[in-house]
Parts: sequence; structure tokens; C-alpha cells
Amino acid sequence: MSKYFIFSILFFVIVITSYGQTTGTLQGKVIDVTNDEGLPFASVLLEKDDSLIAGRQTDFDGNYNFSNIEADTYDLTVSYVGYPSVKIENIVIKLGQVVTFDVEMEEGVNVEEVVVRAYRIPLIEQSATSGGQVLGAEDIKNIPTRNISNIISTTAGVHQKSKGKGISRAGSRAHSNLIFVDGSPAPKARKGGKRRGKRARNRKLGCPTFGAAGSMATAKEDQTTSSKGIASVEKPSNEEYGSFVENEYIAVRDEALSTFSIDVDRASYANIRRHLNQMQPPPKDAIRIEEMINYFNYDYEQPKDEHPFRVHTEVSDCPWNKEAKLVQIGLQGKKIDLEKAPISNLVFLIDVSGSMSYANKLPLLKESLKLLINNMRAKDKMALVVYAGAAGLIQASTSDKNKLLEALDKLEAGGSTAGGAGIELAYKIAKKNLVADGNNRVIIATDGDFNVGASSTTDLEKLIVEKRKDNIFLTVLGYGMGNYKDNRMEVLADKGNGNYAYIDNIKEAKKTLVKEMGGTLYTIAKDVKLQIEFNPVEVKSYRLVGYENRLLNKEDFNNDAKDAGELGAGHTVTALYEIVLADNYKESKREKKVDALIYQKNKATSLAHSSKDLMTIKLRYKEPKGTKSVLMALPVPKDIKPIAEASENFRFATSVAGFGMLLRASKFSNDLTYENVLSLAQGAKGADKEGYRQEFIRMVKNVSSMSAQANKQK
Repeated sequence: MSKYFIFSILFFVIVITSYGQTTGTLQGKVIDVTNDEGLPFASVLLEKDDSLIAGRQTDFDGNYNFSNIEADTYDLTVSYVGYPSVKIENIVIKLGQVVTFDVEMEEGVNVEEVVVRAYRIPLIEQSATSGGQVLGAEDIKNIPTRNISNIISTTAGVHQKSKGKGISRAGSRAHSNLIFVDGSPAPKARKGGKRRGKRARNRKLGCPTFGAAGSMATAKEDQTTSSKGIASVEKPSNEEYGSFVENEYIAVRDEALSTFSIDVDRASYANIRRHLNQMQPPPKDAIRIEEMINYFNYDYEQPKDEHPFRVHTEVSDCPWNKEAKLVQIGLQGKKIDLEKAPISNLVFLIDVSGSMSYANKLPLLKESLKLLINNMRAKDKMALVVYAGAAGLIQASTSDKNKLLEALDKLEAGGSTAGGAGIELAYKIAKKNLVADGNNRVIIATDGDFNVGASSTTDLEKLIVEKRKDNIFLTVLGYGMGNYKDNRMEVLADKGNGNYAYIDNIKEAKKTLVKEMGGTLYTIAKDVKLQIEFNPVEVKSYRLVGYENRLLNKEDFNNDAKDAGELGAGHTVTALYEIVLADNYKESKREKKVDALIYQKNKATSLAHSSKDLMTIKLRYKEPKGTKSVLMALPVPKDIKPIAEASENFRFATSVAGFGMLLRASKFSNDLTYENVLSLAQGAKGADKEGYRQEFIRMVKNVSSMSAQANKQK
């Protein structure tokens, strides 16, 4: 039996809603049941028939809102790192009504669990914006009549004339009502075979009609204000990212050495997550695969010798290239006892310019730094420097946490952004309070939108290169979106002996500044470089996955004056190489062809023929205050496992790299699919105590769903 959608609507309501009132609104709050507070920046997804319809992030108070939702039945899935996801099924959205539904979440150990709850339709629709009733096929089936007028008369307030004739509602005339059948207006009875002129003119104004099944009208989100008077999250509009070109395959006969600096930055992954949670494709240049891989910790063994880190290698199949193998190189930094760590001299450099007023900027920044301040020891000292149109010291270096927290609470956003002046002052304060053999560090928290004084990428690079000579390290924390300047913050971290993280929610702040405090704040090795020499007998060509911004010339490896990346306590760093073996070598069309040399020939040594090594890895690093590098070297034997037998470390890192390649639409991804990525990640999730890998799996699922829908619409 076909469905009947029947409405009895007053005529003046028809005129008001005639321009497309076919939608409703779903709103509510995501609440942490342990403290009854809202969860800011939680991911909220609206789904229909297992297809993703829309996505939102909660505001600073934990509120979410989906406006202009087509009247239908939906599922709502809410997720937050470290919390089991909650799925609410069968939420009914009705015409002109606002459905309010609060979602309670509880932090738990089993973050993989999805808590499913049923939605109950409220007995009283307090938020209805128009009168009437919706009856579906099941409702009609239970009514002992098939006459439309008789069915309509079951609606509260509707009166039917005798003998099944015209109907009226709340005293209105019969012609003042509108009836829909299967989404289309039922024809009105004509009087004397003609329409009355006035009614005909009113009908030309238009009336509500149902869109196609599954269609979705997405409202433009306006800036709103939370209960704390904080502007809501702004829309991406003027973000800047440094451009780069993916690494190509290189023939070993042309260049046997591959040299690069390590990268412990993790900003790219969190920034990508922010875009995807808002159902926006991340900009291509925002996708740095090495930072995605290194966002996660891997179960590498701790160092047991005099070196501050240990090197691990593994070789297996390459999921996106059947002709290649994949080599994983992993560095595990030595963990330290934070209670016995060197005394810290920290200077917080905080951007309080006008662009920082949004909820995911200064308000989130303040809550983030409170976490760090509260976890510092009594012997550590901290100072607060702010900058807007000018820079100023608002709290001198102190161990008094109350003073620091009070000064932090007073901060408000306003003015232009003199970032260069702020950097100058912060380093001056850090140098003034320098602790010999201590942990001296400036922590910059900003959206990167510098626009006064030294503000260009080149100016900032010159400034920070000069400042790093004082053995003061740097941490860059990025916040917000819209005018986010990722390129400038990446330069600051890369050139300033530092690391760079993007903070998109309070859980990310806790991860970076509390749970991984050792890696963020305490450097155990600086200027860490790798140089790989490939055996030409075993390997014909290779490609480094990611690290495009960290490539070095081969001469730079032995040059101790050349800057490279820093490794923090307990940090892991992972790099992947695609290699094509001589066994199954077929000249690739993508390989850059070079004519054979006339005056010399590249000949493999006798060791290359006898060793069966795929490559030799050489590393150089300096002590945190050292000037002379230490050399390490180890061979990588030809020990290749099928990917099904590879470690969880290998398979998960590979899944993250594959996801990044798909997001970038990399030409090297070949036949790789999101389903392949998902299968790899799910099989390598491991213990995942904090839920970060499970969150990655959820993200892949969502993108896979969006991709499938897009392909259907082509």
C-alpha cells in the first residue's frame, strides 16, 4: 500500500511556509555523564540507511545543530576520542519542528564499543512550528476506513461535515487546509469547474513539496555565540599550506643514496581530522603522510645501549603496488622519568589578536595550557607573553601555578597580530631565565595569522634560525580554522629546533601536553638525519613515502652545520620506502630514464653481490646541547614476510600511509581502496588503550561512505 502523508494546515500558515517548508531541525548537547559538562568539538554524524548525510562538531559548550533536515527518519552517531561511540537510531524529523536530543557519553576502556540507543518520540511535540499530523502507511492500515476525508478527520482539531464532505480545522474553512499524498499536494475540489481567482493567485505563491528520497538541503551555518559569549567555530576560507610534489621513484643506478631529516610533527593528522569531521575534503597540501603516520605511537622496543633511540626495520608486501615491497624504518626514543627530568624553563607565547576570538582558538588554547600548567612540577618555572598589535609580558617567570592560571583566565582576543615582536620577547624572557642543563623552551600558541612586523614565511624563518642558536627549543601549537596559516607554523617548528601539533579539541590537547609531555617538551636528540644506501644488486628503484619537506642533499648528512629534526623522549618516528626488487624488476613508465654513461660505468662491488642486504641505514644525531654528531649504521637484510605475517606496527602504519595517499588522490595509490585501508587498520588495531586507532578506523569508514555516495551520484 502506498504511503499517505496527510496534513491539515491553516491557510495563513501555508502562505508563510510556501517557499519550501519541507524540513525540520535536530539539535542537542553532547554531555560527559561523569561531570555533566558538554563535550566540545565532538564529532556528530547524521546518517540515513547507513549513508552519511551530514556531519558537525559540537561547539565549546557541547551543542550541535542540524538545520534544514528533510523530514524523514535518521540515525545519529556521536564519537569522541577515548569514549565509546554512541549511536541513536530512528530519530524522526518532522516538518517545521525542532527535535532536541541530548547525548550522554562516558569515558571508557572499551572505546571500540558502539552504544546503541533507541530514540523515543516525545508524547508532546513542544517545538512544532505548524499544526497538523503525519500519518504513514502503518498508521493508515490500522484505521478502519479508506476515505481520505475520514482519515483526515482523525487528526485532533479537525472537523468533518456530514456525509463525508468537506473538512475544517480549528474553525477554519474547508479550503484553508492542505493535504499531501505521497509527498504531493492532493488536488482541491473545484467549485463549478473553475478555481476562484484569489485562491488561484495564492497557489501561485507555491506550497511545500517533498524532495526526492534521501535529498538533503544543507543550511549555511551562521556564526553563533555559546553560553560563555564565545563565537562559534568559523568556516574555512583563507587557510594557507606550503605546496609540495610527491616523491617519485628513483633508479638505484642513478642515485643509490636517499637522505632526509626525521619529522616528529603531528599537526597534519589532527588538521585532516578536523576537516573530515566537518565533511570537508582537506586541502591536498594539508596532507603530509609522514605526519599522519607519526601521529600514532608504535610498539617498538626501547633502546638498551648508549644511544638515545633504537632503530627497527621490517620488510613486507606493498598493498598499493604489487610490483614493489615496503620497507618500514622505525625509531623509538628513550623514555624518561618525568619526575627526574631536567628543570623546565618555559615561556608561553600566546596569540590574543582579534582572529583568535573563536571557540576553537583562544578559549580552547586557554583550557589546553591549563592542563600543562597543572601537570608541571614545583621546581619548574613558566612565564606568559602575549601578542596582538604589540607584545607584552603579562606574567614573569614563576612556579606559582595560581598566578599563571589567573593571568591566563584574564586573556581576551582583539587587535592585529605582531607575531615577530612576540617571538623576540618570548626568546628574550627564556634567555633571561635560562637554566643551565635544563629544559629551556618557548611554546607558541597561535593560528599563525601574523600580519604586523616580521610576518612573511621568509622573515619568520630568518628570525627563528637566529634564535635557535641560544639552545632554546620550540613547540608550536596550532589552533582554529578559516584563516589558519599552517605554512608559517611548519616553518617555525622546522627551523627552530622544534615540534608542531594542531589542537582541534581538548582531548588532543591532553594527548600532546599531558600524556605525551615527555616527547613534546624534552628533546633527547637533535639534528637527527638518515641516509639510506641501496644495494644495486637487490634493489632497482625506490620511493620515499612522504617527508617531501624534509629531504636533504647527500652532502648534508656529514655536515654538522646542517639543521635537521629533533626527537623527544619516548617519541616514535616511522618512515616507509617503496622498493622494486631486481627479482621481478620491470622498467616502470614512471621512472625517469637517463641515457647510459659513456666515460664511466656504475658497477656493483663484490660486497653488494655477496651480502644479500637490501640496504644500509646510517643515522647521525647530536646530544641536545651538543655540536658534534654521533654516527650509527645497520644493514637491512633481505628478510621479506607476506603482509599477513607482518607486525601490527607495519600493517597499521601502512594503512595510515594508504589513507593519506587516497586523500591526496596520489598517482601511486593505483588500485588501493578505502576498503583495503580499513581491512589493514582493523586487523592491526592492537591494544589501543587511548582509542586513537579506533578513531582512525571510524574516520576511514566515514570517508569510505562519503566516497561511495559520491560515486553513486556520478
